[in-house]
Amino acid sequence: MKDSYDVVVIGAGGAGMSAALAAAHRGLDTVLIEKSGYFGGSTARSGGGVWIPGNYALRAAGQVAPNDQDEAKRYLDAIVGDVVPKVRRDTYLDRGPEVLDFIKERTPLRFTWVPQYADYLPEQPGGRAAGRSVEPIPMDARFLGDELERLHPPYTKAPANMIVMQRDYRKISLGMRTPLGPLTMVKVLLKRIFSLVRGQKMYAMGNAIAIGLRKGLVDAGVPVEYDTPLLDLLIEDGHVVGVVVEHDGERREIRATKGVVLGSGGFEHSQELREKFLPQPTSSKWSTGAPANTGGGLLAGTAVGAATDLMDDAWWGPTVPLPGRAWFALAERNLPGSIMVNAAGQRYMNEALPYVEATHAMYKGEASGVSHVPSWLVFDQTYRNRYLFAGLAGRQPFPGRWYKEGVVTRADTLEELAEKVGLPAGSLPSTVQRFNGFARSGVDEDFGRGESAYDKYYSDPTVKPNCSLAPIEKGPFYAVKIVPGDLGTKGGLVTDEHARVLREDGTAIPGLYAAGNVSSAVMGNTYPGPGGTIGPAIVFGYLAAESIAKENA
Repeated sequence: MKDSYDVVVIGAGGAGMSAALAAAHRGLDTVLIEKSGYFGGSTARSGGGVWIPGNYALRAAGQVAPNDQDEAKRYLDAIVGDVVPKVRRDTYLDRGPEVLDFIKERTPLRFTWVPQYADYLPEQPGGRAAGRSVEPIPMDARFLGDELERLHPPYTKAPANMIVMQRDYRKISLGMRTPLGPLTMVKVLLKRIFSLVRGQKMYAMGNAIAIGLRKGLVDAGVPVEYDTPLLDLLIEDGHVVGVVVEHDGERREIRATKGVVLGSGGFEHSQELREKFLPQPTSSKWSTGAPANTGGGLLAGTAVGAATDLMDDAWWGPTVPLPGRAWFALAERNLPGSIMVNAAGQRYMNEALPYVEATHAMYKGEASGVSHVPSWLVFDQTYRNRYLFAGLAGRQPFPGRWYKEGVVTRADTLEELAEKVGLPAGSLPSTVQRFNGFARSGVDEDFGRGESAYDKYYSDPTVKPNCSLAPIEKGPFYAVKIVPGDLGTKGGLVTDEHARVLREDGTAIPGLYAAGNVSSAVMGNTYPGPGGTIGPAIVFGYLAAESIAKENA
């Protein structure tokens, strides 16, 4: 590692790798510095969705209307509003397709449309029921050689070469309910067998994004320095001129003659920062973000005068706190035959809400005086027999440890189940009785579950009259603990449309840029659709490099 570069990028996740790749291809001598021993960050641990309207993959699938960009802007205007400046939102939408074109040209990463994965709030102005999300096409990663061992481990284990795309997961989660479930599982297994026979090393979802970007960096000659945490930013006369890092137990200064880009992720794994900024109760154990994300870039930025925003928010999601790991409940609460209840044994929202909105509803309970944390996902044996749950096939018994640690409770009657988890006597049977009436009529009179196009995505098309509602009536009954988990935090350094880090007075800190979850989210307090985190990370990483190049031309 040299003592000086044109550009120093902190964090080898999606934002950092995009910034380093773009800087290198603008002729800037660039180094990428990573705190952990892995590349990929939270991007590698994700489902790999990217929400960038109007991109080449959507065009190839015929999913871009002539006025699509205007509609996408109308959509973000409606759901984000003035929480984030319009110029920043519009820049993201205007430049996003260009960034995916750049990645296509400079890496082996290719994207494809995720069919019918609706925008998360599709009924809002400009929303799209058919969806705007794309995901990576699986790739054989042998081209990375030994560097592949540096890929960030997933947050849940899967057999080697078991390639499940987002479009597949929807079908597999339904188990045997439709022919597509077993057919998709057979297809996945056959692909795994063929790849093993061929000696391939196949990866999909967030892994594929990380691998593709990493290969781009290899080809561009960008060095990546692992196990090198950021300690401080070097600042002279108000300009950021480099970084202070720790490497091999030694404190080192690295000069950045043109700029520093922070792409170091959020603070989800700092319990201290969570308790300082996020709603309570909260726990780093409930997050599926990369474990190295403890707010180092955030603290370094604020130390040199950076403003912050959205510090009380995150990329939330109702989460099952399994022993030793968190399970982000993406489909489980949407499938018919389940409800979520609070400490009073009552429903308090449409369980199929998009995950950020669902967790906002969980925290609202704390303010109202009726605790929603933890909540309980309640379902019966019919539901358990039908659907995939936390990676377990239908009818597959829950591990004994889940029961022992109180994550799952089982009882022969609803009354007994309520008593075991500490709900008021009579509350749960009454709630279920009312819900069962809605399931039979097909209309959720309390919360409108099943009305949104998003509600229908993770649902069961064989269930009538409402594919998101089914009665809970066949014992034994189950209650699974649900807590407000997250994919990462939303709050961070305030940036402009050029990814420049801003002070409280709105002026830019010369030489300092940020992208990804170390910066405050361009999506504000909401989430537009699948990939609303990764999309901005790679776009503003690219724009940070562009800004550095232009300002130093």
